[in-house]
Amino acid sequence: MKALRRFTVRAHLPDRLAALDQLSTNLRWSWEKPTQDLFASIDPALWGRCGNDPVALLGAVTPARLDELALDEEFLRRLDELAADLNDYLTRPLWYQQQAESGAALPTGIAYFSMEFGVAEVLPNYSGGLGILAGDHLKAASDLGLPLIAVGLYYRSGYFRQSLSAEGWQLENYPSLDPQGLPLRLLTDADGNPALVELALPDSAQLRARIWVAQVGRVPLLLLDSDVPENEHDLRSVTDRLYGGDQEHRIKQEILAGIGGVRAIRAYTSIEGLPAPEVYHMNEGHAGFLGIERIRELMTDSGLDFDTALTVVRSSTVFTTHTPVPAGIDRFPVEMVERYFADAAPSLLPGVPTERVLALGAETDPTKFNMAHMGLRLAQRSNGVSLLHGRVSRAMFNELWPGFDGGEVPIGSITNGVHARSWAAPQWLQLGRELAGSDSFSEPALWLRLQQVDPGHLWSIRSQLRALLVEEVRRRLRQSWLERGASEAELGWISSAFDPDVLTVGFARRVPTYKRLTLMLRDPARLERRLLDPERPIQLIVAGKSHPADDGGKALIQQVVRFADRPEVRHRIAFLPNYDMSMARMLYWGCDVWLNNPLRPLEACGTSGMKSALNGGLNLSVRDGWWDEWYDGENGWEIPSADGVADESRRDDLESNALYSLLEEAVAPKFYERDERGLPPRWLEMVRHTLQTLGPKVLASRMVRDYVDNYYAPAAQSGRRTIAAPEGGNEFDAARELAAYRRRIEEAWPKVKITDVDSTGLPDTPLLGSKLTLTATVQLAGLAADEVTVQAVLGRVDSNDVLQEPVTIEMTYTGSAEGGSQVFSTTTPLPLAGSIGYTVRVLPRHPMLASAAEFGLVTLA
Repeated sequence: MKALRRFTVRAHLPDRLAALDQLSTNLRWSWEKPTQDLFASIDPALWGRCGNDPVALLGAVTPARLDELALDEEFLRRLDELAADLNDYLTRPLWYQQQAESGAALPTGIAYFSMEFGVAEVLPNYSGGLGILAGDHLKAASDLGLPLIAVGLYYRSGYFRQSLSAEGWQLENYPSLDPQGLPLRLLTDADGNPALVELALPDSAQLRARIWVAQVGRVPLLLLDSDVPENEHDLRSVTDRLYGGDQEHRIKQEILAGIGGVRAIRAYTSIEGLPAPEVYHMNEGHAGFLGIERIRELMTDSGLDFDTALTVVRSSTVFTTHTPVPAGIDRFPVEMVERYFADAAPSLLPGVPTERVLALGAETDPTKFNMAHMGLRLAQRSNGVSLLHGRVSRAMFNELWPGFDGGEVPIGSITNGVHARSWAAPQWLQLGRELAGSDSFSEPALWLRLQQVDPGHLWSIRSQLRALLVEEVRRRLRQSWLERGASEAELGWISSAFDPDVLTVGFARRVPTYKRLTLMLRDPARLERRLLDPERPIQLIVAGKSHPADDGGKALIQQVVRFADRPEVRHRIAFLPNYDMSMARMLYWGCDVWLNNPLRPLEACGTSGMKSALNGGLNLSVRDGWWDEWYDGENGWEIPSADGVADESRRDDLESNALYSLLEEAVAPKFYERDERGLPPRWLEMVRHTLQTLGPKVLASRMVRDYVDNYYAPAAQSGRRTIAAPEGGNEFDAARELAAYRRRIEEAWPKVKITDVDSTGLPDTPLLGSKLTLTATVQLAGLAADEVTVQAVLGRVDSNDVLQEPVTIEMTYTGSAEGGSQVFSTTTPLPLAGSIGYTVRVLPRHPMLASAAEFGLVTLA
């Protein structure tokens, strides 16, 4: 018989073992090996069967074993030490507190919203890179001491578990997850009642959700769960699975994540006695509705009008975009959004005009509501996730800032990072401790000490990790073949499949088309020759999930599986199903080379290669995402990109040929060239160089510090300025003044004109450094001269007189002209030689703007 529903009963711990409860439910254990070792020592075999999950272990261990441990002095000593260490970690001043003590103006609280979080494999609330990045952000924020609260959804079935059919087709299974069997606690009030958030939906429906709290070190992660008795049956399934369902289902999830997420924060901070966050960070546009909820709060609680409330919200909001293609953005039909946000009672956001909500998500297509556009309009500060992605994002969203060159669009970049203690193998962490004397790996000087390490020791670590990976591949291969219907009698070959001494290449990631899973199969015979080369063979491990609705991606997986199933090569290439954090970790540890061949520039960042680099792996990649930024010629290999070739098939041919050639002529020779000690000297120099140069750069701690310095602190200061009462004034006066300025500017701007530009001072034959005087006459349509910036723009020009890499020079107001026009002038030495051109433009000017381009308004001569 099959159970109707499952639930978990946790064991009652003896008083002396009570500290195991906090150690098991604070997810710091997932990056703290001594704590993992303590739980493993309770029952090593059971630990493995429970998937290295402390909560599951404590639910399965026998009471007799717990009573035995309560009398085990050595176990109790370790338990007390680890409990004290966790308490010290949670309470002592860390980097953030030290910055605050030194006078830095930091936010008292930060709210971080994401639709997925990959913190640990025991909490499968992630599908791929976005979630893993969010999980690493929380861990690094905890390690640095940030007062951060994270918000997402609790998916009853998480993302799917992947398996393969006998024919190699991806199959999906959605396991039912019991929150009581996970490292979660239910948020309750002082009387023990579950805290609920409530949202009004169309047709008088009410969506309610309870709040599960996952403790990620110092950081609480609030996960909203709609599967509660208070909901109608169809609404209980709103949080059923990640990225499932139709658009109607998706908009309910995003409304719950954004609006419900803000309300969950309010409930959490009230119950815990914490200050409200000052800064709100949207990790992608999925949670963009949080900004509208904050506007509603300010209108309702503080009596602000919409424009003033929007000004406050924008000043304290950060938006990070992760997609490099418009197709990756969530877009809803306008009529669908209008139905959810209708003014008529009962309203989701009473008092908030529907047309203002719709305007926030407006795009070129008037029938679509664009979540990324809303995120950009609600945030004063926005960024991409690598330098190249920042450039791509500025071009992709240029339409929101018409009249500005792509380089001027106010979207910056912070390159992603990875959490070292989650992804680096224990052997590398131990070496780091020996070199540093601590667990702090952020200082470049530490990584330079690798120069002192004997090459033999580096090779020993790499060889150990490759051997561990081979064992894991054989185990997973056997499991996969059995699931596909093979018998044990057919699988004798697996015991000798793969070789711990062979150059091992990994390719593991989601399987959208642009990542080109099958580029390696472009010339199957050539790949087979590489795999079976008698002197310099390679072995290739492939993994990744295709979206359940993407049959094209599933077909790519099947193509790889069918090639790898062939008896001639199956001992050298494998597709491993059910790619997750535990598999990824083994791949990063053991692969010598990390392969990445996306269509440039469609990889926003691609952090998997960073994790490989942390383990001494060498990247073999197209120059995209982070690799475009940090490839230096010695830390791996660049696959030349043919991104200027319009024919996609020819482009794939060119890039696959380059890939094969690199493997044959550069990668394999360096790996197999050995000295008298049996070591590959040139390979190990590349490994050492990779660790030294990339180690300090790829860290999530570096990334989070960048967010604090460049986004969180400035956003907090902007937010405070909009709220603070000036002397003799009232709260929000600054916000009211800025909102009024914006209204005035936008009304006047169509009538702002540059009526005349004169140039004087140049000799007949200008030389570099010759002085040019420009004078512009401007009609300001009633605006004051100090409410605008007038700029001269100089630069080289192409054959179409388009300015290239222009230099801007602010012009000085010199007085009024006839007819009420205003005159601005500047004298500047010519900064460049060659064919030079200039123009003049007018921009809004206000001390509370983060950028002169912020409003998207510009008048050109």
